[in-house]
Amino acid sequence: LEGQPVFVHAGPFANIAHGNSSIVADQLALKLVGKGGFVVTEAGFGADIGFEKFCNIKCRASGLKPDCVVIVCTVRALKMHGGGPAVKAGTPIPEVYETENLELVKKGCCNVVKHI
Repeated sequence: LEGQPVFVHAGPFANIAHGNSSIVADQLALKLVGKGGFVVTEAGFGADIGFEKFCNIKCRASGLKPDCVVIVCTVRALKMHGGGPAVKAGTPIPEVYETENLELVKKGCCNVVKHI
């Protein structure tokens, strides 16, 4: 994907409200790439908020339908949802997030499953 053109359009409130790019951006990008191309668009920062709005609002309003979905999750997020200690701004990150801890990762996977 490196070196490919990028088109970003987020509308008057950028994407802070729901994490989706505009319908105009997706339609224009689809037109530019043609039938053989593909467009990657962001659908928010959580299946419970951004992706629901993407499916229930943006896709319905635009008539666009995704061909696939990619869920992005960090190991740190899995550990946090698996019962790891809170991360507080201005303080060092707890050591458990810097070292291997498969038990926290396994416990955090239930959160990913919930989003799926």
